[in-house]
Parts: sequence; C-alpha cells; structure tokens
Amino acid sequence: MSSGDGKKLVVLLCHFLLVSLPEASQKTSCRIQGTKADCSRLSLASVPSDLPGNITGLDLSHNRLSQVPPASLAPYVGLLDLDVSFNSLTSLDGGLCRALPRLQTLTADHNEVHVIREEDLSPCGSLTEFRLSGNRLKLKGEVFAGLQSLKFLDVSKNNLNSAKLGSRPQMPNLVELRLGFNTFSTLAKDDFALFSHSESLQVLNLESATIKTVEPGSFQPISHLHILIMDGSNMGTTSISKLCAALSGTSIRKLSLQRMKLVTLTNGTFKELRRTNVTSLDLSGNGLGKIEEGSFRWLGKLDALVLSDNNIKHLTKRTFEGLDSLKQLDLRKALVKSHTSATPIIEDFSFQLLGALETLCLQKTTAREISEHTFAGLKSLKYLDLSWSSYVSLKTISNRTLASLGGSQLLKLNMTATAILQIQHGAFSHLRNLTHLFLDLNFIKQTVGGAEFQGLDRLQELHMSFNHQTITLSPASFVGVPLLRVLTLSKSLTAMSLNLDRSPFEPLSNLAYLDLSNNNIANLRANLLTNLVNLKVLKLQHNNLARLWKDVNLGGAVLYLKGLENMTSLQMDNNGLDEIPAEALSGLRNLRELSLSNNLLNNLKDSVFDSLTSLKVLHLQRSLITAVRPQVFRVPLANLSELLMDRNPFDCTCESILWFLTWLNTTNTTSVPGLREQYMCNTPLAYFNRSITDFDPLSCKDMAPFRALYILNSTLVALLTAIALLVRFHGWRIQFYWNILVNRALGFSDTTPEKGQQFEYDAYIIHAEVDGSWVERALMPLEGNACKFCLEDRDSLPGESQLESIVENMRNSRKILFVVTESLLSDPWCRRFKAHHALHQVMEASRDSVILVFLQDVHDYKLSRSLFLRRGMLRKRCVLHWPVHKERVVAFRQKLLIALGTTNRFPPLL
Repeated sequence: MSSGDGKKLVVLLCHFLLVSLPEASQKTSCRIQGTKADCSRLSLASVPSDLPGNITGLDLSHNRLSQVPPASLAPYVGLLDLDVSFNSLTSLDGGLCRALPRLQTLTADHNEVHVIREEDLSPCGSLTEFRLSGNRLKLKGEVFAGLQSLKFLDVSKNNLNSAKLGSRPQMPNLVELRLGFNTFSTLAKDDFALFSHSESLQVLNLESATIKTVEPGSFQPISHLHILIMDGSNMGTTSISKLCAALSGTSIRKLSLQRMKLVTLTNGTFKELRRTNVTSLDLSGNGLGKIEEGSFRWLGKLDALVLSDNNIKHLTKRTFEGLDSLKQLDLRKALVKSHTSATPIIEDFSFQLLGALETLCLQKTTAREISEHTFAGLKSLKYLDLSWSSYVSLKTISNRTLASLGGSQLLKLNMTATAILQIQHGAFSHLRNLTHLFLDLNFIKQTVGGAEFQGLDRLQELHMSFNHQTITLSPASFVGVPLLRVLTLSKSLTAMSLNLDRSPFEPLSNLAYLDLSNNNIANLRANLLTNLVNLKVLKLQHNNLARLWKDVNLGGAVLYLKGLENMTSLQMDNNGLDEIPAEALSGLRNLRELSLSNNLLNNLKDSVFDSLTSLKVLHLQRSLITAVRPQVFRVPLANLSELLMDRNPFDCTCESILWFLTWLNTTNTTSVPGLREQYMCNTPLAYFNRSITDFDPLSCKDMAPFRALYILNSTLVALLTAIALLVRFHGWRIQFYWNILVNRALGFSDTTPEKGQQFEYDAYIIHAEVDGSWVERALMPLEGNACKFCLEDRDSLPGESQLESIVENMRNSRKILFVVTESLLSDPWCRRFKAHHALHQVMEASRDSVILVFLQDVHDYKLSRSLFLRRGMLRKRCVLHWPVHKERVVAFRQKLLIALGTTNRFPPLL
C-alpha cells in the first residue's frame, strides 16, 4: 500500500467514527454565552442564519466551510472577532470586511487559502489581529497595504519562499510578526524594508524557518526590534555569528536561539552583539558541549542567560567572564552524565565573576562535587536551585559543604531529591538570611536534635516531606527556627516521633501551616499542638488516628485539637475514623475548610459540628454516611459554599434523607458537584442505585397522622406502665397519704389548733410478754420528771373490760410506743387490735403519734403484714433502734425523749 492510499484510509476511518458517534455525545447547536457564539465542530457547510444579531464574537472553527459569503454575515454587523480556522476555505472574499466594518480579529488558520490580492484585504482597515498560518499563500501585490491598524500578523507554515511581504511601507502599527516554519533560507537586505518607516514592530518570530544565510544589514530596516525568536532554525555556529553581525547596532533586547545545533561557543560567536543591548539570551536545547573562556564577554548588559538542556562538560573561572550584570542563570539539565561521557566538572570559583547574580538554577545537573569554593563570589545570590541533582558531596551536609554561600544574601535554597543521607550540626549555619529551605524527597535517617538548623533564625519555610527514610523528632528539633511559618513533614517521620511528653512543635508559636500527613501516626499526646496559637492549616490525612478519638481509649479520647481557635483548614482524610467525640472540634469557630473523606462516619454525634459556624467547604466523600440528620449537619451547612458528600451509601427514607433533600432544594449559595450522578441510594430496595434526587418527598406527608398516632400510643403505654409499677411498689404509700387527706378533710382529727387536748400519759407501751423485762430495765427508769408511760398490766382501770381499758388508755396517751421484736409480730392480740388502733392514730392524729423501738432487725415487709405499719409512714425521729454498745444507751434515751416530747398538733402531710 502506498503512503497516499494509507492517508486516504485514515481519513475514511476518522470520517466513519465521527458519523457513527451517538447524537447525544455531539454538539447539535451553537452555544451562546453573552455576546459570544460558539458554532465550532458542528460539521457546518454554511454560516448559521438564526444567531442573535447583537453577537460580537463568532467561532466557526473545525467545520466544513468552503466559503464564507459576505451576505451570510450581514446580519451580524457588530462582529468584532471571527474564527474560521480549520475549514476548507480557498479564498478570502473582499466583501467580508465590508459586511463586517468593525471586525478586529480574523482567524483563518489551517485552511486552503492560496492567492490573496490587495483588493481582498483593503476594506479590512480596522483589523488589529490577523492569523493565516497553515495555508498555502501566494501573495499578489501589496496584500497588506490596507491594514493600517494591524498589530499582530501570523503567516507561518505557508511555504513562503521569501520573508518579504511587500515592497512599499505598510502595516505602520504592527507589533508582532510571525514568519516561522516557512521555506525561505535567506534573509535578504530588503526583506523587511516595508517596516522601515515605522518603529512599532517589537517581536519577530522566525522559528524553524530553515535559514542558512543572513545578509548584512537585513535587520537594519527593523533596527527598533526588541525580541527575535530563531528557535529550531538549525543555523550552526558560523551562521549564528553572521546573525549576530546583522543584529549589530539594533535595539534587540531578547534573543532566543533554542535548538540551533549550536554545539560549541567560541569567544567570537557573540562578538558582534557588543554594539547591542541584549538583556536576555536563550541557548537551551542546543546540545552545547563546550564553552570557550570569554564567550560571553561581549554581553555586558545581559540580565538573563538560559543554558538548560545542553551537554556542558566543564565550567571554569572564566566561563562567565564579562557577565557583570547577569541576574538569572539557568543551567537546568545543562551538566549531565551519560554512560558514554565523564562526569562534568564545576571548578572552584566558577561563578565568582557573577557578582550581580540573584537566581542560579542547577536543577537536574550532575557534577563531581561541590567544594568550599564552588559558589564563592555570589554575593547577590537570593535563590539557588539544586533539586534533582547528583553531587556526591551532598550526601552528607556538613558545616563546610555550603560554606561558599556564606557571603551571599541567599533567601531560598532548594535541595529537593539530592540524595541527602545526613545533615550534620551547623550544616546551614552560614546561611543567616535563609527564609525558605526545601529538603523533600531525600534519604535522611537521623534524630533531629536541633543543632542541624543552627543559625537559621530567619527561616520561615522548612519542607522535609516524602523522605525515603525516616526522621525522628525530639523536643528540641526546631528550637533554632523560632520564626518558622510553614513546616511540611509528610511521609517522613517515625511512628513515635509525636508521642513525646514535650511537643517538638512547642517553640513554633508563629507556625501557620503544618503538614503531618502520610506518617501512619497512631499515638500522640494531647499537648502536641497546644502552643500553635497561629496555626491556620493542619494536614493529618493518611494516618491511623482512629483509636485516639474512641471513648474506649485508655484514658479517654485524646482531644489534640484543643486551643487551635485560629485554624482555617483541617484535613483528616483516610484515618479510619469511626468515632468523633462531641468536644473534638469544639472551639474551631474560624474553620473554613474541613475534609474527612474516606473514613467510617456512619454514626456521628448530634453536636459534633456545632462549633463550625464559619465553615465554607466540607469534604465527606466515601465515608459510609447513610443519614444526613439536621441534629448533626444543620450548623455546618448553614453558611457552606461547597459540599462534597458523594459516593456514600445513602438510606433513602423519610427519617434519613428528607431533611437533606429539602435543604438541597432550597439552598442557593452552596455548590454540590455531581449531585445527580454521585449521590446514590443504597437502601431501601425500591431506590437502590438511584440518585437521591429521585426520592419522592411527598411520600413522607402520608406518614404524618400515623406518626402522631404512634407518638400518642407510645405515650399512653409508657404512662400505664409507670402507673402500674408505681401502684405495685408504692401503692401502700399512696393509700396511706390518701387516708390522711380524707381524715383531715372530714375533720376526724382530734388534735386541731382550735381544740387542745390534755394527755395523762406520754406514751402507751405495747410489747410482747417476753420483752417485759427489757421494758422494766430500759424504759421505766425514764419515768418521773421526764415522762410517764402507760403499761397495760399496771395502769388498767379496775372494773372495765380489757378492750375498753386499752382504748381509753391509748386515748389518754400522746404517743403509742411499740417495742418491736419477732415475738411482738407473732402476738395475735397485738396484730388484731392494738396495731389496728395505732394505725388509725397515725392517720387521724399525726405521723408523730406512733414510735417504733426495734430491739431486733425486722424486715419492713414483716412489719407491714403484722402491724400494718411501715417505716416510711413515720418520721425518722420516731423510728429508734436499741444500741448494741452500752456507751450508746445514753444517746438512745435522749432520742427517745425528743420523740416523746414532739407535739402531735399541726402535723405536715409529707
């Protein structure tokens, strides 16, 4: 198969794929955004006629237009920008600009425009930008003479065989001209003569123009040129010298010579530039291997020199001779070692002549070593980039390794991925002005005691993340950097570095950004962050902190976020969190961003987010959240700007999701990306794998009466259960107080304030026959001036029956005193009559009218069954116990006298 047939096959295949695409995946109509109309990639064969008449921008690129008749654009007379690139136009009609008198930008790249005449563009006087790259132009006459306002012209990739665009002066306001990727090989003396009467042209782009010959004086007509781009022209060393000669005496400021196959620089290559003011020179990608001493001495005003992506083997003391004004030197990948070449050499004092240099980039370079004099003389240096470089002397940073920078003003030092193994004491002590230090992606394995950062009193940022070994911290690790504001230690620490009695961050009261992510932290102390009062951002994601917030944790949950009131961003993703204590986030009133994704937060406490009143961004993706309850999320969602809670197994029921859906439908200030596609129901089965937006809130309204009935029935059942238990265990108490109330209400009491009563006895004593000796021994001695007792055997009235005598004596006694023993409880006479009469005394007279003296420990249940009395019916002072120890008998008698002396009048009910 020939190459032509292969191309046709590819075109047919692409056409088949485009035609077979589903209609839903293709744009079917123009998109209107404000006054811009986007009609690109619609396979249009003509200009749409139904667009708004007030559009100012029209994009017709990537269609099938073979022509654009002026009449088709007449409805859009206000058009300022027209893009017809990537079509099949073969010409530009002169009536185009007449139909669009205000047109300023015309883009016709990658068409088949061939012949252009002066009359085709003469009406386009208002054009300021004209793009014609990727055609096959053939210019007839002074094509661009009418473009008086043009500032940008691109005619690259048109197979032009000459850089000459006209013979007479034209385009007086042109600022940038692109002529790259054409076929002309010579720059003739009069190619740019048409610009000789104007000084507006500033940028000339001749990229990949295959120029072999530059005639003397070819740039004189545009001597006011500031920027010349010759990238990819492959001119070689000899032609470069001629180019520089042609630029001599011009105003050139920036010269880009990338990919020119300039393998060697001699001390005469740039000699002819001595009569210019070149301030920027780009020589990257040339495979440059040798630079002769004094090659740059002609460029005394050079400000920036780019030598990246070359193959320089040797830098000497005179390599940069003459660059007294140089401020930026880019040597990125300029000194490299291959398997066929030796390691490049940077001699001592190679940069000594660059006294004005402020930025030096040695990224991805290789050299034999960095000595004590490598950077000597760089007194103005502020930024040094050594990242991703390979220097044997950097494996161990001693106090001599960077000593040559001691006289500089270095502010930023980047040593990322330089294979550092150890940092010795005072390694950076010479860099007193350093504010930023980058040590990421190294192999450091040591305990940081603090002396490593000695002398860095002004350091503000320290980056030590993604270390391939492990760093151990100590309480004094950062005592030498008290002004530190940014500290990154991601994936670098040993697991126990933060489980110290004294926090290693204690000296860092100014710290605002702390990254401790990816360290597998499982243990830390509550005081770890206490002193970081100015901390704004804390990153703790990808650790193992779940146990510290569990209620079952030994010693309770560790509240290590206490005191961080000024924090604005907290990231705790991927920590396996399944519990968050209610107090864990308390006090974080300034927190604006919280990220808790990839945890197990299906059981959040109601008040856990209540302190987050300033929250704007909340991340809870893939956290097994099933319900979004108002008790948990009402406060954080109140002022939220962005919510990301996608890919959770939502329970699409009224109790779990209704409030959340209501909030989503009413919020106008919160963005919820992927709501329709990523927020899916997991249960119940009817909504499985459907969007939560499909849930019907109206189904919840039918539950309102059933919910009320459920609440009513539950309340009644609970009330009846409580009443039953109360009656079962305290029914006697209720009945007792009810009888007292009835007796008081009906006036059955015989001791009222209006009617007094005189008693003959202080107490009627009821006891078992076997307890008579105790009564004689313990109670009778009290008779006399103190009190008077009534005993049944002694004080019965002669001639009266026993029942009448008992009733009358009880009536004449202020108190009834029971001597309680097991014998008394088994006495039938006492149980049937005496106790019954005493109970009536309690209810009718007072709870103080009966006194119980226990000689034995009798259960309240037996007391109730035998005497119909309970301890709870009487005052505490009326329930006495005979003491076991003799020395307490005196106290017992005193309590008894107090109980006997208590009046029965005005008794309180309770």
